[in-house]
Amino acid sequence: MTANQGQTEDFLRETHKAAEHIREHVAKGQTVLVISHMDADGLSAAGIMGVALKRLGAPFRIRIERWFDENVAQEIASEKNCLIVLLDMGSGYLSILNQELKGRPIVILDHHQPDGEPDEAFVHVNPALFGIDSARDLSGSGTAYFTAKALSDRNMDLACIAIVGALGDLQDKHENRSLGGLNSLVVEDAVQAGTLAVETDLLLFGRETRPIHKALAYTTNPFIPGISGEEDKSLAFLLGLGIKPKEGEKWRALRDLSHDEKRKLFSALSDHLASRGYKSDRAMSLLGTIYVLKREEPWTPLRDAREFALLLNATGRTGKPGLGVAICMGDRGHCLEQANAALEEYRQTITKYLRWIEEHPDLFEEMTSIYVLHGGESIDEKVISAVSTILSTGMPNLEKPIIAYSIIPDENIMKVSARTVDVLTRKGFNIGEIMRIAAEKFSGTGGGHDVAAGAQLPLKARNRFLKHVDELVTRELRRIRESGS
Repeated sequence: MTANQGQTEDFLRETHKAAEHIREHVAKGQTVLVISHMDADGLSAAGIMGVALKRLGAPFRIRIERWFDENVAQEIASEKNCLIVLLDMGSGYLSILNQELKGRPIVILDHHQPDGEPDEAFVHVNPALFGIDSARDLSGSGTAYFTAKALSDRNMDLACIAIVGALGDLQDKHENRSLGGLNSLVVEDAVQAGTLAVETDLLLFGRETRPIHKALAYTTNPFIPGISGEEDKSLAFLLGLGIKPKEGEKWRALRDLSHDEKRKLFSALSDHLASRGYKSDRAMSLLGTIYVLKREEPWTPLRDAREFALLLNATGRTGKPGLGVAICMGDRGHCLEQANAALEEYRQTITKYLRWIEEHPDLFEEMTSIYVLHGGESIDEKVISAVSTILSTGMPNLEKPIIAYSIIPDENIMKVSARTVDVLTRKGFNIGEIMRIAAEKFSGTGGGHDVAAGAQLPLKARNRFLKHVDELVTRELRRIRESGS
């Protein structure tokens, strides 16, 4: 779904309403309490809002949460004489907010599927409310950016951070792996502000910073079996193609390859994926649109927007989200050094889990209409969403949703991450709605988007929950078949 001019104008009017609400409360001397999610989109949104509030001269605090639930709502309710701004969360938990914070001044800047109607005291800005595809055309950081821009045109230089958030949320689902919809307006602002260049190239992780064989090994979207996570095999792959990994004593990065070398590499990767049973479109996803942050130093992980997004995810998933927010707000010193260390820790953790899953195929259970990854206590809940995303791109010819879960033993909670494929969502399938319905049935919370969603619920309901999800998916797939979609 692409936003038409009327939808876009209506949405932007709402961002101006939110900006005016923020401005009024700041004028009264109130502190702004910003609460955002721990992933790349949430951290980008927090960084954007932090800079905008700082420029406004507003006193503010930023708090990052791994998810939203009754406990978080109750803690927020205890805050007095402040304006609460929820970023990249809140829309899916309106019933909780209505119950715990009725009548309180709250601004919600989100893009997840709304759950009901907000209290009349809330200002709720969400592209989905205007018929805009909020899983592909605008992220939470994009919503925060347009609100920041409504506060001041000076904040147009923050558009590049919203692009990082959108890419972290895997919204590059338009032609040539590009950002589209309202995200394209964010791209235009970033180019106009002189902070962004848009190119076409191979989508290997670390194209600006890593030796070619490491760029290959670090690439997990799409997952390349036998190469992703395997530096030695990646090096051997390049040598077998006659591509020199070094020029003298200096390692070569992807950006150092000639056009012919890149063409040879792409052709070989296509053949490699085909030999593993993947369709041709999987190989094509290795080629696409590159977003280069022009004001960032070359040879740093902030130069390429996708690599920037992974760095942010790493800080959030390794328990250091404050580093990610600081970097989005402009810190390029000690925080960046620590974030780079977190990125290496995160990469090693993900690689370890992927190898462990490969060595334990019994962790996968195929039910009637879903695949289940029983991560249990063996996979850290902080990275279960990243693992499920990689698996959803790494399984050849996937036609069923993947439901992956981890257990948080100290809390007796299971954290669920669900992914499906575009071929189903184009027919009206919505994994976010299924997660919401199934989680609520067992005293949990859930939701998200049609293609990616999550849930948290009591561990004791695990088997009943998975069975119910399978039944809901089976029922929905039957409806799609019968409707001829």
